[in-house]
Amino acid sequence: MRNINLKYVEEKYDENGILSEYKLKIPENFNFAYDVVDDIAANEPDRRAMLWVGKNREERTFTFGDMKLWSDKTANHLRSLGIKKGDPVMVVLKRHYQFWFCALALHKLGAVLIPATYMMTAHDVKYRIDSASVKAVICTPDGDVGAAVEQVETECPTLKLKMMVNGARAGWLDFDGGVAAADEKFERVVTNVHEPMLLYFSSGTSGYPKMVLHDYAYALGHLLTAKHWHCVVPDGLHLSIADTGWGKAVWGKLYGQWLMEAGIFVYDLEKFVPADILSMIGKYQITTLCCPPTMFRMFINDGLEKYDLSSLQYTTIAGEALNPDVFNKWYAATGLKLMEGFGQTETTLAICNTKGMTPKPGSMGKPSPQYQIDLIDPDGNSCPNGTTGEIVIRYEPHPPGLMCEYYRNEAKTTEAMHDGWYHTGDTAWRDEDGYFWYVGRNDDIIKSSGYRIGPFEVESVLVTHPAVLECAITAVPDPVRGQLVKATIVLRSGFAPSDTLVKELQDYVKHETAPYKYPRVVEFVEKLPKTINGKIRRVEIREKG
Repeated sequence: MRNINLKYVEEKYDENGILSEYKLKIPENFNFAYDVVDDIAANEPDRRAMLWVGKNREERTFTFGDMKLWSDKTANHLRSLGIKKGDPVMVVLKRHYQFWFCALALHKLGAVLIPATYMMTAHDVKYRIDSASVKAVICTPDGDVGAAVEQVETECPTLKLKMMVNGARAGWLDFDGGVAAADEKFERVVTNVHEPMLLYFSSGTSGYPKMVLHDYAYALGHLLTAKHWHCVVPDGLHLSIADTGWGKAVWGKLYGQWLMEAGIFVYDLEKFVPADILSMIGKYQITTLCCPPTMFRMFINDGLEKYDLSSLQYTTIAGEALNPDVFNKWYAATGLKLMEGFGQTETTLAICNTKGMTPKPGSMGKPSPQYQIDLIDPDGNSCPNGTTGEIVIRYEPHPPGLMCEYYRNEAKTTEAMHDGWYHTGDTAWRDEDGYFWYVGRNDDIIKSSGYRIGPFEVESVLVTHPAVLECAITAVPDPVRGQLVKATIVLRSGFAPSDTLVKELQDYVKHETAPYKYPRVVEFVEKLPKTINGKIRRVEIREKG
């Protein structure tokens, strides 16, 4: 191993060995595909980059030499079809290994990679193609995305190419056949580190998705993610459970891990089954694991004692608030602490528990030394410890990993980035030790009888009750208290709505957290409304009352 990451970073540690200072060194023409993947391939071509397991349990191992070969062939094929520097290309490939060929190839071409979820409808597809002037779509045959593209393509004047992986389809170019026949040698296209590289559609809880634009520095922004939070092992395997259409995929399946020369594990699953993942940890000797607290809860419910988890060396969580009960049960079963982290599609890892820190269950951790972070009140003043404020990140000078802008939306960009700070829209409070505790989105905060109540505080308690499968906490108007806490709940199989259960759940919350936070209104539903990216649409629940 060559420790290629050391070319790009200066680090200092405190007396306890915890990362305290961190500065990235970014060459003007840095390009992850050439300067990391191809560099490793030139020096250690047989180093394992990815172990991929298909839905039928077929296995393929890709070395860094393989990744260079196939990304060069993919780049040549795409260029032969007219894809060039600056062209936006939407890639909808779930967990198929061709995603990695495409991502690297598009970086090499200087084109803009737009990952997207396979769960899009025709309306979603058209909005994305038109908004970003997408020139080409590379698609999986799974699901209905292909049909959705076909339904709207005549209404999308910028769309020139449609390519399908894993099998022929009428009206689509054969991606695999074209790549296989392409030339193996690709001459470097010069890119500047500040040019556009990656664009995500970030589905908020209301309105149309925003286009989050990142430059080539973004890839280096994830070095800290893998090195100091995931703590990947160069000769091990890291597993982050995320579809490539989600921003979390490049957090845990690409940039930081390969900067650390570590292997990634990819399971092309049809749906999440805890037993499948748990059995694979032992079978493939997975060393580091990252997924949301909900999945760890499901692992625990499945019975951890049935599986060999001895290969695991480090486990991390992100995506939602962690309940201490999950932390404690996982620690008791594995001896591993769940190290929480926080970030957004607009950022890399911003707040976290880095290696050596003692996590406080339920806390996001402390600000990453890669960013300057504060909590501010509505007047822009820094909040004292114990007071809830908005999480903001200093963007002058612009830190690697923070988005460039909301593409083609100056108003939204200005709304989020002003007075020297990027406003995340998320709120938290800081304790006396400097740890941050998540409260909720600005719009989701409930103000009742003078109290400010974050939905995650109540949700994290309710989901530990054996009757609750999922829940969402929102506010409903009240003439006396201003707002009341409402719980919208999906019950587990075997439980039925009743007044008795409502009282039981209310008492449970009173017992487990501050009594004023208990839901005075409870509604049972079959399912919760969610965005295409799986976020609960609290705004829809609020609108229904």
